[in-house]
Amino acid sequence: MGSNQSWVTEFILVGFQLSADMELLLCGIFSLFYVFSLLANGTILGLIWLDPRLHTPMYFFLSHLAVLDISYASNSVPKMLANLMNQRRTISFVHCIMQVFLYLAFAATECLILVAMSYDRFVAICHPLRYTVIMNWRLCTALAVLSWACGFALAIVHAILLQRLPFCGTREVNHVFCEILSVLKLACADTWINQLVILAASVFVLVAPLFFMLVSYTRILWAILKIQSGEGRRKAFSTCSSHLCVVGLFFGIAMLVYMVPDSKQREEQEKMLSLFHSLFNPMLNPLIYSLRNAQVKDAFYRALPKKRAT
Repeated sequence: MGSNQSWVTEFILVGFQLSADMELLLCGIFSLFYVFSLLANGTILGLIWLDPRLHTPMYFFLSHLAVLDISYASNSVPKMLANLMNQRRTISFVHCIMQVFLYLAFAATECLILVAMSYDRFVAICHPLRYTVIMNWRLCTALAVLSWACGFALAIVHAILLQRLPFCGTREVNHVFCEILSVLKLACADTWINQLVILAASVFVLVAPLFFMLVSYTRILWAILKIQSGEGRRKAFSTCSSHLCVVGLFFGIAMLVYMVPDSKQREEQEKMLSLFHSLFNPMLNPLIYSLRNAQVKDAFYRALPKKRAT
């Protein structure tokens, strides 16, 4: 992976440092959450694929969100579960860099997909008569491809800068998986370039998108308030509230982790926030969209086997 990295071939993931019984209990609970996350996001994907009524731009982006959530969780959770069951918590240098790369790639891509989803809701509510013209499949595909390309391009930059650093001291990563800020603390060289790139990337995929979405939803709210029908206002707000819940959870936690100054007291908090990001958030997203979305619930009921009339 490079001549600078010759002293360390593997890291040790510290994890939560709990008793063996507590870690075994957490392993069981987190396993259930992970399986539920896979099933829930897989169900969303299946419904969107099978039901022609869900072949719209909104659900096109939602299908990408489901793929990202499955990938996001699968990148870090299986290794975390294995570490909870095994006291030998080593991870190879190559595997660690790959975990950092995929974590950042999926996270950045999800930020940009959420921006595309907010733009879709903006057009649907503020320009309903031109919706099908503006949100055509060419634009939707371009937004999705651009989101994935930018996410992975940013992650490649982080991974290249990280693997060029020398790691010649302690091997203990104080985290449940290879998270970039925790790994950088082990480098025996100046990491100011890495920190600068992280800050710039955070502005690009967190601050700027969040500002764009705040402006969009301010205009959406104004448009909703001008709708004469109470039923129309309720329906318009319902289609946006689910997306706002997901945006609030995802962007809020990410900004706390990557844009708030670090300290020794925050290390344990960052573990919990990152765990929420990689395990609970992918589980909550399909619940938020399915429980608050009548079309998804209707598609689920239509997919259930029909009882034969006696």
